[in-house]
Amino acid sequence: MSLGVYISVPFCRSKCSYCNFASDVFSRALFERYVDRVCTDIESAPQIAAEMGGQMESNVDSVYFGGGTPTMLEGTQLERIFATVRSQFDVSPEAEVTIECAPGTLSPAVLESLLRCGVNRVSLGVQSFVDREAAAVGRLHKRITVLDDIARLQGAGITDINIDLIAGLPHQTAESWEISLGESIATDVPHISVYMLEVDEDSRLGSELLAGGARYHAHFVPDEETVTDFYLAACERLQSAGIVQYEISNFAREGCESRHNLKYWTRRPYFGFGVDAHSMLLSDTLDNDAVRFAPSDSLDRYMGGAALQRTVVSRQCALEESFFLGLRLTGGVSLRELSRKFGEEVIQDARAAISKLVEDGLMGQNEDLVCLTPRGRLLSNEVFERFILADEIAH
Repeated sequence: MSLGVYISVPFCRSKCSYCNFASDVFSRALFERYVDRVCTDIESAPQIAAEMGGQMESNVDSVYFGGGTPTMLEGTQLERIFATVRSQFDVSPEAEVTIECAPGTLSPAVLESLLRCGVNRVSLGVQSFVDREAAAVGRLHKRITVLDDIARLQGAGITDINIDLIAGLPHQTAESWEISLGESIATDVPHISVYMLEVDEDSRLGSELLAGGARYHAHFVPDEETVTDFYLAACERLQSAGIVQYEISNFAREGCESRHNLKYWTRRPYFGFGVDAHSMLLSDTLDNDAVRFAPSDSLDRYMGGAALQRTVVSRQCALEESFFLGLRLTGGVSLRELSRKFGEEVIQDARAAISKLVEDGLMGQNEDLVCLTPRGRLLSNEVFERFILADEIAH
């Protein structure tokens, strides 16, 4: 089974107010040391896998640079990481190679480096095509910047492009949301991701919203019902443009789904390197299904060599994951396949939960195929909780 490789680059030009990822603004003096550490980890992959109790796959069919903003690195630094990946793993010539990019960071030199590295897919963190909305959350680009980046990527032969949008930004209205959707469709990119604004204490904007404050334009954030309407409008608008929903937050033209991200939702193995880069490898014992592990989400602790956090995934937990990850996909989950893998007797409790969810209108069932209804996608966390019995063992 081919492996996916994920590289985390936690560096940003500015910290967006909505962001709850392990990324921030750091001195460029740290970049070379960080690249050194990531390359050392990649070279140590067989040893890390053995220590964690995971099966080491050498064949790789997807590489994903996420962040942060990977294009903050110098082109030579990106090339060095890619070269290290290719020296350690057998990367397929047909591999999907993705890099996340903040609009305005794609210099001609970096673009040339990406082409030399074999990058064939770029994910642009646009969030909004309305300049006022982008500026309100700390994005440094304007609409024209995005359009210029897309034109240069397409001109260079990279046409597999994703645009990230966020529903629920400060100052967003139904009219401005339609502008962002319309602009995204007009670019003719084959993939669009639509996320509803997350409100939690891990971002400055989320924390301010929870406190009822006005900093970071929090008092201009649309209410929850309005954000839901924006999401539903996006589903309808993108579908009508031939950009079909295949996952709760992801929409693509036929054949342009993110192969790397599909690994997460279908529980295929992946190996992560860098700050807060999570991995899942199949277990090297028959007693458990897989092992998950990740380094610290603190740059200082990661650079200081903090131990990896490891979680053994039992067969029961693997079944639960198969439901709450697989149900994110519009295509749903095959009970027949799960029965074949885990045994019919093991999924009996799940069948009872499914019957109740179907009755509540949150799931649909066609013979042995189950999937979320449109209402179920809006209440997906509530649905997923029905499948978590969790007996994971942390070490």
